[in-house]
Amino acid sequence: MKGHIQQRGKNSFRLKFDASRDERTGERKTQFVTFRGTKRQAQIKLAELITAVNQSKYVEPSKVTIAEFVRVRVDHWEAAGDISARTAGRYRELVENQIVPHIGAKLLQKLRTLDIEEWHTTLRTSGKANGKGGLAPRTIGHAHRVLGKALRDAAKNEMVVKNVVASQSAPKVNDDEMVIVKDVPAFIELVRGHRLFVPAMISLFTGMRLGEVLALRWGRVDLDRKVIQVREALEETKAHGIRFKTPKSKAGRRDLTLPDFLVDTLREFRKGQLESRLAMGLGKLQDALLFAGLDDALPSQKRYSKAWSDFADQIKMPDLAFHNLRHTHASQLIDAGVDIVTISKRLGHAKPDITLRIYAHLFQKDDGKAAAAINAALNR
Repeated sequence: MKGHIQQRGKNSFRLKFDASRDERTGERKTQFVTFRGTKRQAQIKLAELITAVNQSKYVEPSKVTIAEFVRVRVDHWEAAGDISARTAGRYRELVENQIVPHIGAKLLQKLRTLDIEEWHTTLRTSGKANGKGGLAPRTIGHAHRVLGKALRDAAKNEMVVKNVVASQSAPKVNDDEMVIVKDVPAFIELVRGHRLFVPAMISLFTGMRLGEVLALRWGRVDLDRKVIQVREALEETKAHGIRFKTPKSKAGRRDLTLPDFLVDTLREFRKGQLESRLAMGLGKLQDALLFAGLDDALPSQKRYSKAWSDFADQIKMPDLAFHNLRHTHASQLIDAGVDIVTISKRLGHAKPDITLRIYAHLFQKDDGKAAAAINAALNR
């Protein structure tokens, strides 16, 4: 394959060479690249371009920006069913708040590993939307993974030579970032009597996610057998409002045994609901949602999260998100020496190694438990 160099100015050259063939016509496509430097440097650059074409590493120039490409990819992932509407909403928040303001205007093909490093630094120091303060490593990691996923698609579709995000690790998340309840009995007394007591106790003693708790129906709660069946979850998005969704994997469909404390709590809660409904002439519970409104409206995950956040502030535990009750449950099981496979099934993880990756630092407190967890994961 040959190329041609045409001098356009004192230190400006136009490089001409054949690139890949047109997929429809089979004809070769001629490419032109403007190069600034000496003639010798232009000859070297032309040789590099021809070599890249021969090795199928040449990527045609594109003016697509990071912002344009990542937005389109998120839309595609949601439309293809690769991610849920709620996940897509979270991805879009990361795109608009952490990616677009800092590197969104940069051309996709001009992104370099050094840009990723500088992006991480900016997010750590002034990444908040109001510019006042930096973001936690965990949040930066989420944004890093979204961008990396998009660039994997770009590399697969030959829009870039390589995924530069893969060359730069996300900031390390400190072990103490995972907030858990240290004194469970004292915490129970703090929450007792609050309207969020029952959903909090369900999550604390089963590890269920908030969306799974809010989708729970009395028909899936067997207090005699002491079992809860998890079969669906609620998700809330701007695009679709509140709606039910099925678990992401088969592992999400699970039966959870209940401790006596939770059974007694649910019995008392059910009794109170029955009395209220009968007093209002609404009849029996049958297959009603545990946490539906009086008009049977679907409960809002956002409102529950906000209410919990306000409550956490009141009890001087502002960093304790509702999801941390799930982490606390996993911590309890680990401390009790429960094997990793059982913990993984209870949490609804698709694979034990997911559980191990999330809670590895909790196993480090006891090296014997860590080794047992790894053996169980490998021998499953």
